[in-house]
Amino acid sequence: MRARTLLAAALACLPLALAAGCGKGTAPRNQPVIGVRGTEKQAAEGLGFPSFATKNTTRIGGADAVADAAAVARAVFPAATADSRPGAVTLVDQRDWRIALAASVLMAPPIRAPLLFAEGADLPPASEAALQGLGPRGTSALDGTQLIRVGAVARPAGFKTTDLKSGDPFTVADEIDRLVASARGGPSDSVVIASADAPAYAMPAAAWAAKSGDPVLFVKRDVVPPVTRTALRRHQQPKIYVLGPGKAVGARVLRSLRKLGTVKRIEGKDPVRNAIAFARYVDGGFGWGVVDPGHGLVFAAAADPLVAAAAAPLSAAGTYGPLLLLDRPRSLPRPLSGYLLDIQPGYRKDPVRGVYNHGWVIGDDQAVSIAVQARLDALLEIAPVDRTNAQ
Repeated sequence: MRARTLLAAALACLPLALAAGCGKGTAPRNQPVIGVRGTEKQAAEGLGFPSFATKNTTRIGGADAVADAAAVARAVFPAATADSRPGAVTLVDQRDWRIALAASVLMAPPIRAPLLFAEGADLPPASEAALQGLGPRGTSALDGTQLIRVGAVARPAGFKTTDLKSGDPFTVADEIDRLVASARGGPSDSVVIASADAPAYAMPAAAWAAKSGDPVLFVKRDVVPPVTRTALRRHQQPKIYVLGPGKAVGARVLRSLRKLGTVKRIEGKDPVRNAIAFARYVDGGFGWGVVDPGHGLVFAAAADPLVAAAAAPLSAAGTYGPLLLLDRPRSLPRPLSGYLLDIQPGYRKDPVRGVYNHGWVIGDDQAVSIAVQARLDALLEIAPVDRTNAQ
């Protein structure tokens, strides 16, 4: 009976999950009211603004990464029609952030599988409701697979599955890379290397993997595990992009990696600056290169690495954009404010002829406060070019 109650709550919550802060099968908090007349009291109490959306931001308001992932998947694939259903869905255990980040690449073409979370052999109600709502049709890239199970996770009935082995995150990342290479007809030319020990520095890799199809492989600070070496050899001297400063991925690892490909480091001295450095970075066809106005951006708290995987499909659809991090829930980091001012849209005569930025805000108001969302909205707003932006 309790399981049915939780599932019913999740089903009720999910269509409103962008705003509701649903999580762990609980009833939504601050839920916007839909279909209520303006003369009724509830209409004034629960419109959902600004906690749900402002003119330049939209919030995915889950209270945990499980709810966030379910809401993101439904935002990217909003209706169970033939042209708005994913070919497949990825199911990952929420207990290992590294495997979740590596699995983000499955959202990229040709597989295009959004990610949902399991808890071991159990499927949380929000994930179950999202899976049923998404109705994966089966992807030709993997012989009609509807569900990609990564490790020993739940096995929902009625779906054709492709099952990847359990194991340590280095091995599972290699298994995911093999699957993607098989689907696309060969390994990628570029690989992202991230630290398995410094999650906040690794988080931005998920967004890029989901957009580009470049795999995320893991190293320790001073060691390249044998399975990661094997994976890189399979890519045949790829371009290797190491994400994070020396305290996340040490110089000894870079020396080892140079024997396996061309190595470049993308770094910032803290997670906030590191994410900004990746957002700015471009090297030929690799990197976001977001150095001017007119982009989508995704904002999340650095404290929860699972959120990076949950939000990754937003970087691979819609307004496409890098993941940027906040280090405190109630204040905007100064480096991030400066970056947003650098890329703030402007106009001289008519804003209708301008370009626009849009931000996805991930998490409830405990992760990112309403005040911070309002500040983000102001920094994303198109402004007269002769206006002083200092506030």
